[in-house]
Amino acid sequence: MEALANLNKGDSPALALVHPTEEEKLIQFNLNGAEWRGALSMEAYLRREATLSQQSLTKDGGITYWILIDTSLPNNPLDPHSKTRLPLASCETYRKKALVWQDGKLQEAICHGIGSVYCASHLRRRGYAQRMMKELGTALRTHQTDEKTQSLFSVLYSDIGKKFYNEFGWEPFNSSHISIHADICVDTSGLPSARPLYAEDLQELCEIDAAFVKRSLESRPKGSNTAVALLPDIDTIRWHHARENFVAMELHGKMPTIKGAIVGTEKGKRVWCYWNRTWYNPNAAEAKGNTLHVLRLVIEDGGWEETVTRHINGDSVDYSHEAAVAALLAIAQREAEEWKLEDVEMWSPTSTAVTAAQRLDPSAKVIARDTSSIASLQWFSEHDGPVADKIDWIGNEKYGWC
Repeated sequence: MEALANLNKGDSPALALVHPTEEEKLIQFNLNGAEWRGALSMEAYLRREATLSQQSLTKDGGITYWILIDTSLPNNPLDPHSKTRLPLASCETYRKKALVWQDGKLQEAICHGIGSVYCASHLRRRGYAQRMMKELGTALRTHQTDEKTQSLFSVLYSDIGKKFYNEFGWEPFNSSHISIHADICVDTSGLPSARPLYAEDLQELCEIDAAFVKRSLESRPKGSNTAVALLPDIDTIRWHHARENFVAMELHGKMPTIKGAIVGTEKGKRVWCYWNRTWYNPNAAEAKGNTLHVLRLVIEDGGWEETVTRHINGDSVDYSHEAAVAALLAIAQREAEEWKLEDVEMWSPTSTAVTAAQRLDPSAKVIARDTSSIASLQWFSEHDGPVADKIDWIGNEKYGWC
């Protein structure tokens, strides 16, 4: 196509990273929908994106849209009658609350999580995505910052391997998970009692969790690596659940009410997790390709000892951390099977979580991801060598994904 042949390449000084108009956002959504809509129709995908842009995490500037354009062009060369600019590549960023511990001091900051990086197939191999990421890395150092609010790093989750984003400063970190099949029947008689968590239960638990993360960072020994954490706050969890609820209504005509599970009732001695459901299979009757993701696993301060056995009504019940996590995962399995999900997946599992998962599914193994959802971080300060050797990413779990 002649119009495409005349476009400037990615190294042109005429290219610029800008914020799109509403019309330009719609152009790009219609382009990237083929990649990102999953089980949704294109029309439903557009409605989902509009819905997610108005959540507590994203409204009032919480989400920022970016497009790369050619400033030498007056409008979209593929549509001479349009007054819009042509998005050569695009992405969006989510403002998230973060903590950074460095040299014995804890600092509150913001972090921008990057999502939906996209360049349409007919515009590829021209260097547009590369140029956008280079420009974005610079822009995010000061985006939405002031004297009181600093941004010290940004994150993304690569679905195209480890090499591309690493070239522009987003270095790969540990990206592992363990998954258990939803349809395995297990004996849960020896596990402690777990009860479901509902939307109205989550805010208090998120506040407790965020305070726990802060205390754990404050108590790091001097001389430790710099540590960063995205706060697992209620706004973040609600964004995930808004996404889940929208797709559930489209596919199943109802929204799931159980959002997690908890073991224990005494504050300071509880274990809980939140999750969300993701559907990629457009056939609502099939589970293949669908996953229940554990967003966050929490073991409170002052929890149980590693092995405690109690006798209740003549039965021996294991009250170890491992047994508590297994009890949570057992509820997750039941929810996954009910909602046509193939498996339950937990990111960055601890040894306790691995043992718990294998208690339910002996075939479960820890998988190191090297092609999709690779947790990647760009540290803005100058540094030598791999940043993963110098920075500990605390809570590198699914809740941080965007």
